Amino acid sequence: MVHPGWLCLLQGSLLLLPTARQSPGPAAAACPLRGRQNKLNSFLWTIKRDPPSYFFGTIHVPYTRVWDFIPENSKKAFQQSHIVYFELDLTDPYTISALTSCQLLPQGKNLQDVLPRDIYRRLKRHLEYVKLMMPSWMTPDQRGKGLYADYLFNAIAGNWERKRPVWVMLMVNSLTEADIKSRGVPVLDLYLAQEAERLRKQTGAVEKVEEQCHPLNGLNFSQVVFALNQTLLQQESLRAGSFQIPYTTEDLIKHYSCGDLSSIIFSHDTSQVPSFINATLPAHERITAQEIDSYFRQELIYKRNQRMGRRVKDLLEEYPDKSFFFAFGAVLPSLLPGSASLMATSQSNPSPGAVDGVVTLMQTLAELTGFPVLSSFWYWL
Repeated sequence: MVHPGWLCLLQGSLLLLPTARQSPGPAAAACPLRGRQNKLNSFLWTIKRDPPSYFFGTIHVPYTRVWDFIPENSKKAFQQSHIVYFELDLTDPYTISALTSCQLLPQGKNLQDVLPRDIYRRLKRHLEYVKLMMPSWMTPDQRGKGLYADYLFNAIAGNWERKRPVWVMLMVNSLTEADIKSRGVPVLDLYLAQEAERLRKQTGAVEKVEEQCHPLNGLNFSQVVFALNQTLLQQESLRAGSFQIPYTTEDLIKHYSCGDLSSIIFSHDTSQVPSFINATLPAHERITAQEIDSYFRQELIYKRNQRMGRRVKDLLEEYPDKSFFFAFGAVLPSLLPGSASLMATSQSNPSPGAVDGVVTLMQTLAELTGFPVLSSFWYWL
């Protein structure tokens, strides 16, 4: 799925397009299959019909970090398809305006009016720290493109006092040194959308911004305050050096580049927000964390898979003579809030070769259409 943390920054992303390719980076270089591209697994699923259609699992990181490791079968499927569909229409200005509206507090309200005073002060202090550090986080390549720290901060965090607390929480999680260094290059989803437009392919979207946005706004106030407080505690611990991220975006890029579906890192990315469940929480806070996790699994994985599956089924039936290429988020950066809409955890129907208990959108689609769905790993029957 297009994760909300990234949606929150999409406005800035569209303003910061690349002028030069970046190198694949250290994580991708660590892939043991580097140089043997034909041996890499593919996040490509084929819907076995005539003509075939395809699902491709994307990753929300700069496309230059993974493009060289995407197998040729995936690139060929994209080139040969008639119609390309994404979760959202990333090139439509309405997507940006609808997203902006969805994130805002009611007219006349500001964060200072709704947040507890201590949390508001800590939030403001952290954003001041980020703004101070941002010049040192930026790369020479970014500066060479004419990007300035103040402009970048405003593109990402501008108008933050008018945003709903849940969106500020997601924004804070994405305002990291690693994320700032990646600004200026389209993420893989956006790059594919731009390529489809350049190739004059017919494009579309299976979701509206509101369908990804409104569930986040559905958290109650106490849940949102809890999530924002936990996020600030984590960022404050990172700044103090008392906390270390157990797995990073670099790790995620490495596993994606190697086509490693079964890696433990992917099992963390099954909800829309970072997991707040840990053994150190008091019992009442642990209950809140579990309620948030359960809510997002239900709203943004299970219900969403059914909704998206039905829409894909309708498209395949409406255009039986067309080949579709569906590009949906497969895995998302840990700690940058995200989900794995192709990899939803369940207690039933475990899938061979994957993380235990994985249920995918592919299964849903196979059940709805009756077509076998083939990946480079197994058949969904």
